[in-house]
Amino acid sequence: MVMANPSLLLESIFILFIIFLLPCLSSSCPEYQKQALLQFKSSVLAINSSFHALDSWNSSSSSCCLWDKVTCNSPSSSTSTSTSGVVIDQLLLSDILTLPMLSNLLAPLFFIRSLRVLDISKNSIKGQIPALGLGNLSNLVYLDLSGNRFNGSIPLQLFLLKYLQYLDLGSNSLEGGLSPKVGSLQDLRMLDLTSNHLSEELPEEIGNLTKLQKLSLGSNKFSNGIPSSISYLRDLELLFLANNSLSMEIPSKIGNLSNLSYLTLGKNKLTGGIPASMQKLKKLYLLDLEGNLLTGEIPFWLFDFKDLQRLYLGGNNLTWNNNAKIAPKCMLSKLSLKSCGLQGEIPEWISTQTNLYFLDLSMNQLHEPFPQWLAKMRVSYLILSHNKLSGSLPNALFRSSQLSVLALSHNNFSGELPKNIGDAKLLSFLMLDRNNFFGPIPQSISQISGLELLDLSRNRLFGNIFPIFDHHVNLLYADFSSNQFSRELPTTFPPNIETLALGGNKFSRALPSNLTKLRNLRRLELQDNNISGELPNSLLRISYLQVLNLRNNSLQGSIPKTLSNLQNLRILDLSSNNLIGEIPIEFLNNLIGMIEEPPNRTSHTSDFVAAKSFSYKISFTEYEVNELIVNWKMSKQGLSGHNLHMYFLLDLSNNQLSSEIPASLGTLKALKMLNLSYNKLSGKIPARLSDLLNVEGLDLSHNKLSGPIPTTFTKLQQLTTLDVSNNKLTGRIPIGGQMNTIADPNFYANNSGLCGFQIRVPCPEDLPPASKLQEHDNKEEPWILLEAMEIGYPVGFLLTIGIIFLPGYFNPSPPSNNRRRHYHPHQLIKQRI
Repeated sequence: MVMANPSLLLESIFILFIIFLLPCLSSSCPEYQKQALLQFKSSVLAINSSFHALDSWNSSSSSCCLWDKVTCNSPSSSTSTSTSGVVIDQLLLSDILTLPMLSNLLAPLFFIRSLRVLDISKNSIKGQIPALGLGNLSNLVYLDLSGNRFNGSIPLQLFLLKYLQYLDLGSNSLEGGLSPKVGSLQDLRMLDLTSNHLSEELPEEIGNLTKLQKLSLGSNKFSNGIPSSISYLRDLELLFLANNSLSMEIPSKIGNLSNLSYLTLGKNKLTGGIPASMQKLKKLYLLDLEGNLLTGEIPFWLFDFKDLQRLYLGGNNLTWNNNAKIAPKCMLSKLSLKSCGLQGEIPEWISTQTNLYFLDLSMNQLHEPFPQWLAKMRVSYLILSHNKLSGSLPNALFRSSQLSVLALSHNNFSGELPKNIGDAKLLSFLMLDRNNFFGPIPQSISQISGLELLDLSRNRLFGNIFPIFDHHVNLLYADFSSNQFSRELPTTFPPNIETLALGGNKFSRALPSNLTKLRNLRRLELQDNNISGELPNSLLRISYLQVLNLRNNSLQGSIPKTLSNLQNLRILDLSSNNLIGEIPIEFLNNLIGMIEEPPNRTSHTSDFVAAKSFSYKISFTEYEVNELIVNWKMSKQGLSGHNLHMYFLLDLSNNQLSSEIPASLGTLKALKMLNLSYNKLSGKIPARLSDLLNVEGLDLSHNKLSGPIPTTFTKLQQLTTLDVSNNKLTGRIPIGGQMNTIADPNFYANNSGLCGFQIRVPCPEDLPPASKLQEHDNKEEPWILLEAMEIGYPVGFLLTIGIIFLPGYFNPSPPSNNRRRHYHPHQLIKQRI
C-alpha cells in the first residue's frame, strides 16, 4: 500500500475548505438589508399582532438569506455596483397579509436596491403605488403588484426601470391613462394591467415593446381604436383587450402577429369586418370577438386553423352563409355563434366536433325539432335559447353524463317533459321557460343533487303534486310562474332554496304553515294566484326574506305587526288584496332593509339574494333570470333580476286599509316607490314623508285624505311621479324643486280645494284686488237702465209702424235661428277686466 503524501492531503483539505466553507462565511446579506426587512416586519406586526407569515425573520438569525421568501445571489455586474458578498435578489411576499394595509408600509423594502424580483401581489394593499420608492429599485426585472387595492395613476417612475421584463399591475383600482412612456420599457416581455379603471386611448408607443410576448389590458375603460403599431409586436403570443370601450376597426395588419395563440377582443365597440389578414394567424388557439359591432359574413377560413379550439363570434352583426358547406380542419371545444343569423336546422357539421363541450347558438332563427345527433353528443354547456326550435325533447339528451347547463328558453318546444330528466346527474342549470311544455313535472328532477337553477316558467305545465326534493339537493333558484298549477302551495323544496317564484298560477287556500321551513328564502313570489286567509305570523321565521310579492290574491285580515321581524325586506308588494285595518307603526319601525340604503352594495353571496345575484355566468354567456313585475310609477314594469339590489318598494295599494297614514313611513329613507292608493286612508298627509329623499314615485290617490300637500315635498329631489288625485285635499300645491315638474292636472284631479299653477287654478291670494271701476259701474247701473228704456220705447214704436205700413219697400231675409247674445252692462265690464 502506498502512503498518501501528508502535504498533499492538507492541501486538498484546505482547498475543500475554501470551496465549501468560505461561501458560507460570506453568504450573509448586508446588515442594512437585514434591518430593512426587520423594519418591514415590525410595521406589519404593529397593525396585526397575529401576523406569523414571516416568523423566520428575526434579528438573532445570522443571515437573512436563510429566511423564508428571501433569495440572495451574487450581484450581477450588469445591474449592480456592488463588488463583493451576496445581496438580496428576490422577495416573494405574495398573499402574506391578512388585513388591508397602506402602501407606505412598503417603504423599508425600497432601500434594498439590489432587488431584481419583487412580488407583493394579493395583499390588499391600499393607497397609491409608491412612485419614488419603486423608482429607487433600478435593478428590477420582475415586478408584481397585482391583486391589491392600489389607486391613482400608474407612476411614470415605473417606465424608467430599464431592465424590467415582467410588469403586473392587474386587479387594482388604477385610474387615468397609459402614458406613452411605456414605450421605453423595451426589454418588457409581459405587461398586465387587467381589471382596473384605466381609460383614454392606448398610445401608439406600445408598438415599441417589440419583445413583448403577453399583453393584457382587458377589463378597463380604454377607448378609441386599437393602435396600428400593435402589428409590430411580432413575438406576441397573447393579446387580451376584452371588456373595454375600444372602437373603430380591428387593425388590418393584425395578421402580422404570426406567433399569436390567444386573441381576445370581446365586449368592445369594434366595427367593420373580420380582417382578411387574420388568415395568417396559423397558431390561433383562442379567438374571441364576441359582443362587438362587427359586420359582414363570417369567413369560413376561420375553421381552417388546425390549432383552434375556442371560437367566440356571437353578439355582433355578423352573418352566416346558410347555403355554404364547410368541413372544419379544427377540433373545437368551445363555440359561440350567438345572434349570427343562422337559419333552418342546426348545422350538421357541428357533429364532427367531437370534443365540443360548450355550444351557444342562441338568438338565431333555428327551427325544426331537436336533432338526435346533438342529443347524443357529450356537450356540457348547451345554449339554444331564443330560437324557433319545436317538437319534444329527446330522451337521449338527458342520458348524457356530461350535461351541466341546458338553456332552451324562448322556443316552441312542446309535449311533456321527459320522465328521465333526472338521469342528467351533473345538471346544474336547467332553463326551459317560455315554451309550450305541458303536463306534470317529472318526479325524477328531484334526484339531480347538483341542480342550482331551475326555470320552467311560462309554459302550460299543470298538476298539484310537485317533486319532493331531498335536503342534499343544492337548488337555489326555482321559477314555476305563469303555468297552470293548482291547489295548495307546494313546500317540497330543499331548505337552502333562496328564490322561489310561483306567481301566475291557480294556487288557492291559505299560505301553508310549513312554508317557514324554507328559512333561507330571499325572494318569494306568489302574486296573481287565489291565495286566501290571513297573513300568518309564522312568516317572520323566514328572516332572510328580501322580496315578498303577494300582489293580486284574496288575502284578508290586517297586516300583522310581526312582519316587522322581516328586517331585510326591500320589496314588499301586498297590493290588490282585501286587507283591512291600520298600517301598523311597529311594522314600519323595524324594516331596516328599507330604512337605510347600504352604500355601494354589490350582489355577492352574503348580500342581496345569494343565488348568484339573479345572474348566472355560464362560461362566456350570461343568463339573467326573470324580471320581477311590479307597479312602478303608475304602470306595471319589470325590475331586472340582475339589479334588484337597487330597488326599494312598498306597495299596499288596492286594499281596504283605513285610519291615518303613519308618520313613521318617513323613516323608510331607502324607498324609491311608495304606493298607498285605492284604500280608505284619511287625515292629513304626514309632513315626514318628505324625509323619503330617495323616493321616485309616490301614489296616494283614491283615498279620503284632507288638508294641504306638505310644502316640504319640495325637498324630494328624486321625485318624478306624484299622484294625489281623488282625495279631499285643499290649499296651494307646493312650488319649487321637482314639484314644478309634476304639472299633469290628472295627478291632482278631484280635489276641489287644491289650487296652483300645476292645475292652472289660481289660489285666492293670487287674485288682484276688486276694481274701483267695477264698483262705480255697479252704482250707475239703474241710471243706465232708465236711459235705455226712454230711448227704447220711441225707437221700437217707429220701427213697428214702418214694418206695418211700408212692406213693399223691404225684402226681408228669412228669419235666423241664431239668437243674439245679450250682455248686461255689468257683464261687459267684467269681460273687459
